[in-house]
Amino acid sequence: MSEEPLTPAQEELYSWLSEYIGTNHHSPSIRQMMQAMGLRSPAPIQSRLRHLQEKGWITWKEGQARTLQLLGDIFSSGIPVLGSVAAGGLVETFDDVQETLDLTSVLQTKGLFALTVNGDSMIDSFIADGDQVLMEPVHDPSRLRNGIVVSAMVPGSGTTLKHFYREGPLVRLEAANPLYEPIEIDATQVQIQGKLLAVWRKTHS
Repeated sequence: MSEEPLTPAQEELYSWLSEYIGTNHHSPSIRQMMQAMGLRSPAPIQSRLRHLQEKGWITWKEGQARTLQLLGDIFSSGIPVLGSVAAGGLVETFDDVQETLDLTSVLQTKGLFALTVNGDSMIDSFIADGDQVLMEPVHDPSRLRNGIVVSAMVPGSGTTLKHFYREGPLVRLEAANPLYEPIEIDATQVQIQGKLLAVWRKTHS
């Protein structure tokens, strides 16, 4: 994960979270974290969670404990690359893992956050309803390239996931579904929150 090490307090909380989520399959409340750490105030817990997120160990929407997800256990050892695949079918498979996909450099990006997709406006870009998208914060929207997928706060419409295009003083937010009209808005009126890093799709058996 991040080259910056965890403090003992952060490591204690992360280890407890890992055990709790592994056992219960959901994240605990702030109150449960306080009790487990022997604290009477939520402030130290919230501080530790912010640092864990900045260092790339969790994703968390501040103020909503149930949105917490661990990243360290999933990505610390890399994801095995098991072979090659073509559109027509499997090209080659391997019985032994020869390579791993290392995501640590991606997850070291500070401020990463995840969003759950609602609706089908991005379906032609292979982002479906219920998918989770991993986003990197955007600090300078003027440097975004046209066509990138962003999450944007639009006045009166809330947060939307769309392809970004800058056209002079205007921003065009374009869906990946012909049923949806593009949103054209003055660049000063839209807040670009993040740009897409990855799409996570949960499969159901």
